[in-house]
Amino acid sequence: MREVPDPVVTPGRVVVAVEAAAVNFPDVLTVADRYQVSLPVPFTPGSEFAGRVVAVGDGVTGFAPGDEVMGTTFHGAFAEQVVVPASALRPVPSGLTATEAAAFGVTFGTAHHALTTIGEMTPGDWVVVLGAAGGVGTAAVDIATRLGARVIAAAGSPERVAIGLELGAEAGIAYDRENLKERIREITGGRGADLVIDPVGGPYSEPALRAVRWGGRFVVVGFAAGEIPRIPLNLVLLKGVIVRGFEIRTIADHRPDAVARTAAGLDELTAAGMRPGSRPSCPCPRSPRR
Repeated sequence: MREVPDPVVTPGRVVVAVEAAAVNFPDVLTVADRYQVSLPVPFTPGSEFAGRVVAVGDGVTGFAPGDEVMGTTFHGAFAEQVVVPASALRPVPSGLTATEAAAFGVTFGTAHHALTTIGEMTPGDWVVVLGAAGGVGTAAVDIATRLGARVIAAAGSPERVAIGLELGAEAGIAYDRENLKERIREITGGRGADLVIDPVGGPYSEPALRAVRWGGRFVVVGFAAGEIPRIPLNLVLLKGVIVRGFEIRTIADHRPDAVARTAAGLDELTAAGMRPGSRPSCPCPRSPRR
């Protein structure tokens, strides 16, 4: 570690004094040079933070020195100050501490987009969340439950499954010791999952895909298991499954409308009491069993 000059504000950008920064799995991959995009060294890692505005550049509206904000950046958050485009910031939602705000945007934003923008989830859907004890996994369980889905929390051990159940999942599967495909079918009464959220990859993707109902959706979020699976495309053909991918780094470039909707949706859920690690207040709204 070494001292570097304070960042200089430029037009359209904002300097923020960092009060808290979150560690996400992509940060680990970036430091190890295993992310999809390689950064030249030296660089300051860290992609998510919360703090107070220090300075605003020409053309910036909506932010002023002293404002409490949360934001994302490809790198640079693990420092005392960070400079980012104004579009990368939003006010800290009421009720969140700086620590909660720093740990909120990436995981909850990813989960909300995967469920709604990409997965087109509706109340009453059977939603399987792989890696349900991880950052995106816990957020997906929490959000899906609050939005009325019937969630199956799948993780690597009973202890990790218990985290998803505590967050409101209706059932759980420890996929390191249970047959993932058969258990999904058993829990859903033979129907299969309407939607699978997969931030894990590895050996768990294919059995989860096999347990999706005809015409269901399978959303690829990441490969925390370390292995990018090769899916037999005949499964997609025979089951009529819709397989889609999601990457939060580029969503604003392609779907700015969805970014605004997700921000509004998360604000609404936060106002109702959602925050990292919180448990839904049930009974949650659900559609009738199908």
